[in-house]
Amino acid sequence: MLSVRGVRVDYGERTALGGVDLEVAAGEVVGLVGPNGGGKTTLLRAITHGVALRSGQVLIDGEDASRLSARDLARKVAVVPQNPTLPLGFLAREVVVMGRTPYLRFLDQEGPADYRKSDDALNALSAAELAYRRVDELSGGERQNVVLARALAQETPLLLLDEPTANLDIGHQLLIAKLLLRLARDEGVAVLAALHDLTLASLYCDRLVLLAGGSVIAEGTPADVLTRDNLRLAYGADVLVLRAEGTERPLVLPVDVLAADPERVGPGPIAGV
Repeated sequence: MLSVRGVRVDYGERTALGGVDLEVAAGEVVGLVGPNGGGKTTLLRAITHGVALRSGQVLIDGEDASRLSARDLARKVAVVPQNPTLPLGFLAREVVVMGRTPYLRFLDQEGPADYRKSDDALNALSAAELAYRRVDELSGGERQNVVLARALAQETPLLLLDEPTANLDIGHQLLIAKLLLRLARDEGVAVLAALHDLTLASLYCDRLVLLAGGSVIAEGTPADVLTRDNLRLAYGADVLVLRAEGTERPLVLPVDVLAADPERVGPGPIAGV
């Protein structure tokens, strides 16, 4: 569904992406991980014309993304940005239904079917109570839910998310992670999500791409990517990579946490990797 081939992006004299290759198949959840400034947001923006490519190519469902009109692109890709700007004064339901815009003809207005899809998106996020609240009165986490609901209402085969669990409590983080996995498995949506929480990425992503300094450091299964050596190289920090009994999915903890208080981890069937 998505193929990024040798994409390079420069900001002035600084290279933000240095020839990145990446693929996401239909029905797959791929996590984009790495340190701040490593190029994750730039890569997501490059896929949707947000920044100019110095070189390389982006293919979406086999088509060159640079040749797609804004309308056609919006029918193929929905984006959840890291710091979304929402139109003040609108109700949350009115913002969510804006996700239906790519399917409307010029001067058409949203109809009952569009509002049903918008309501379904809010319900999927357990956020129906936000529908008739003004977005400028919402908390950061509530706004994040509105933006994600708008992307769901857009009903695209490719979903790009930049820190979709930021500002959310752990309950909503898990709800969104499970929802993305369900969209991939049940509806064949291709999902690419930039994530800072390495353990959450490990538990809910099929593959991970570790990006640092504008280059791919490692890619593969969470167990292949989230190794102590890879994370030390990417983040410049020492971590402890653990594995819960019965799963190959790694869990990541800072070494300093254990050094300061080994009992914080508590008893349980956890072993170092």
